[in-house]
Amino acid sequence: MSEQIQSFLRRALALVGDDPRLQALAILVAFVVLAKIADLLITRVVKLWARRTDTNLDDRLIALLHRPLFISLVLVGLWLATTRLALDPTYEKLLLRLIKTLALVVWLLFVSRAGREVLKALSRLEGRLRFIEPRTVALLDNTLKVVVWGAGIYFFCLSWEIDVGGMLVTGGVLGLVLGLAAKDTLANLFAGVFILADAPYKVGDFVNLDSGERGEVTQIGLRSTRILTRDDIEVTVPNSVIANAKIINESGGPWEKERIRLKVGVAYGSDIDRVREILMATALAHPMIVESPEPRVRFRALGDSSLDFELLGWIEEPVLRGRVLDALYTEVYKRFQSEGVEIPYPKRDVYLHKVE
Repeated sequence: MSEQIQSFLRRALALVGDDPRLQALAILVAFVVLAKIADLLITRVVKLWARRTDTNLDDRLIALLHRPLFISLVLVGLWLATTRLALDPTYEKLLLRLIKTLALVVWLLFVSRAGREVLKALSRLEGRLRFIEPRTVALLDNTLKVVVWGAGIYFFCLSWEIDVGGMLVTGGVLGLVLGLAAKDTLANLFAGVFILADAPYKVGDFVNLDSGERGEVTQIGLRSTRILTRDDIEVTVPNSVIANAKIINESGGPWEKERIRLKVGVAYGSDIDRVREILMATALAHPMIVESPEPRVRFRALGDSSLDFELLGWIEEPVLRGRVLDALYTEVYKRFQSEGVEIPYPKRDVYLHKVE
């Protein structure tokens, strides 16, 4: 195949003449025209086909592709034109390295930009990967750029015959020193990445910490997680701490609903059926108690001085728990008073014996 191409080039260049400079100019002009034709083919024909798809990701990728393709074809023509000039091997080798470097930079820019567009598109898809979200696009984009440009530097060194081994050893020693100096920061950084990838909670969730704080997650950063308590106090927890702690996510599970428990004790001798009716009616009448799952009443224990009941009901959000419990306890107390149901409290009988 290469012999056929060379034969075709020789016949085509014979039409131009024997002057190497004129042949080089003809090759360069031909590849510029070829690059322009390819550019028009992409921007006109392929873009029309891409508009028929449901996503606009392909439109943005095609918009990014036409410039690197145009420049690459021009660079190929420049390299072929250089071979016709019969330059000094040193200058020819230097020019070839410059062409390779320019092509490498052009395609590295394309891969970086295309990767960001793909990440943005994936973050907006339903049923996407858990760690690809709008808030993690910047982190993943920076990681991709580090990998892409790191590979680009490696190939640049190979192209210019630079010793990569020495650079790797120096970089390894420097990385070890920096890692020891900033081990806590790196621990928080890696923990933040794992939290973003594993997603044990998200912004807006209500969580309980081991230390007893309960609040809403307001921000998940690379170094720390911020939680706003019900007292409007912001708690900042390092990611390395929170990654190794037991976190209770009240907003997790199949839904965000939460079950609240209202513990009530009544005196011995009370009508337990009537107590059940009062508790159930109180729950059903409250607008913040959902109908499904429906509330229920449980007779839990025969206590030391009371019959212990528990009213169970579901609320839409964990943030409503304090407000709903306050309203339910208030209404139950009022109903018990009006119905004559006694709520026991500790009592002591003191007997006085007369001693002669």
